Amino acid sequence: MGTFVFKNKIYEYTPVSNIFIEKYMPKARGEFVKVYLLGLKYCISGELGVNSSMMASTLNLLESDIMNALNYWNDEEVIKLIPIDNMGNFNIDFLDLKSSGEEEDVEKVNLLQELNKSSIKDMLQDIEKLVGRPLSPREMTMYLSWQKDFGFTPEIILLLIQYCISKGKTDYRYIEKIAISWNDENIKNVEDAQTYIKKHEDKWIKIKKILNYLGIKSTDIMKPQEQMIDKWINVYKFNLEIIYKACDICFERINKADFKYIDGILNSWFKENIKTLEDIEKRDKKKTSSYSPAKKTSYNNAKNSTFNDYSQRQYDYDELEKKLLGWDNE
Repeated sequence: MGTFVFKNKIYEYTPVSNIFIEKYMPKARGEFVKVYLLGLKYCISGELGVNSSMMASTLNLLESDIMNALNYWNDEEVIKLIPIDNMGNFNIDFLDLKSSGEEEDVEKVNLLQELNKSSIKDMLQDIEKLVGRPLSPREMTMYLSWQKDFGFTPEIILLLIQYCISKGKTDYRYIEKIAISWNDENIKNVEDAQTYIKKHEDKWIKIKKILNYLGIKSTDIMKPQEQMIDKWINVYKFNLEIIYKACDICFERINKADFKYIDGILNSWFKENIKTLEDIEKRDKKKTSSYSPAKKTSYNNAKNSTFNDYSQRQYDYDELEKKLLGWDNE
């Protein structure tokens, strides 16, 4: 359960930026808007801090909905989510949306010059068809800058936007982040882009399989959990059956899905250079054999125990029987 600390002045009203209403609210999910407005109210009213449980109860949402919303607004650069510790506690800074205004006049002039080129105009029209809305001057300038700064061809730009749309993302900030990551990966042609997409799609297919195995929806996963699973797959290079085995052990021991617990198991296996299920069996057998069972004392050995280590009397059972029946007087 996370705790969130808000820092700001105290007012008796909650001012909402028109930029938020016009630009960010229409494309956001309803529960995300609710979380933003409630958080803004806490921030403005000088609330020292609330936890995710309190916010979820107030808005009739799940705690996972609260974190998903905060991560969404953080990605949109509407708020700044700053971790305080490793216990899920954060500082939240509501950013001044006025600072994200339109482009400078010089950019508008350059854009007008570029729009005179038929190839540029065709590319921008194709992008508008893909995203299903008119492009703002800022967006147009951004797409054109990729050709100069990143060396992207129109084909790569259109492929990148199609890739983002396939993930349900049409916001230009998200698209810009993907473009930056493609440039960092030195993607310069369509073949490189297709290879990159396949690699990441394969990763997400595995992530979704793991989440399904744990009974978790992919929409409920948070960034730290995604990074943890990515580490299991791409850093530790574990196949799915090994990860499933760690999940099984987690369920057997604590009866719930706990990412940190599973991560601890896989960390241990990685350090022990375990790669297959057979390696796990050998490891378990080795641990079992190191504990020798207590020796059991047999009945025959009992005769030699200290309990029987004394001189035993010898009885004449026939004579005893006669005495018992009174025959010894006859």
